[in-house]
Amino acid sequence: MNFRATLWKAEGKNATGIKVPDEIVVELNSGRRPAVRVTFNGFTYRTTVATMGSVYMMPVSAEVREKAGVQAGDSFEVEIELDTDPRKMDAPADLSAAFDYNPNAMTAWSALSYSKQRAIVLNIEGTKNPETRARRVAKAIEQLSTE
Repeated sequence: MNFRATLWKAEGKNATGIKVPDEIVVELNSGRRPAVRVTFNGFTYRTTVATMGSVYMMPVSAEVREKAGVQAGDSFEVEIELDTDPRKMDAPADLSAAFDYNPNAMTAWSALSYSKQRAIVLNIEGTKNPETRARRVAKAIEQLSTE
């Protein structure tokens, strides 16, 4: 399915998104929060349609904006399709290595939803400082061990 969109930016914030027409969400026939694969400007990413008030929206992160070469206010053609592939987040190498010493943490990791796994990975990868990264891995293992 295709539609034309303008990249919307929240007033006073850095958050951007694409408004999805109601009829597109109805046509996807997968509830109010369908997982989708979105393509615009030659770049494809996976996301979920969400509601903001009475409007359906898809988030467009800074990383996606950069890779697609778009900014708030740009208009473009959007291709959207239902994403039925299972979502899987690979643990970074240092987190995977820590799982070798704590199988309970690995079990807890495997039971987490994609979005919770992603949050952990983004936190760990959100620093360039090796000491900070090691602390974040240790904290993740500690939290997973108690789940």
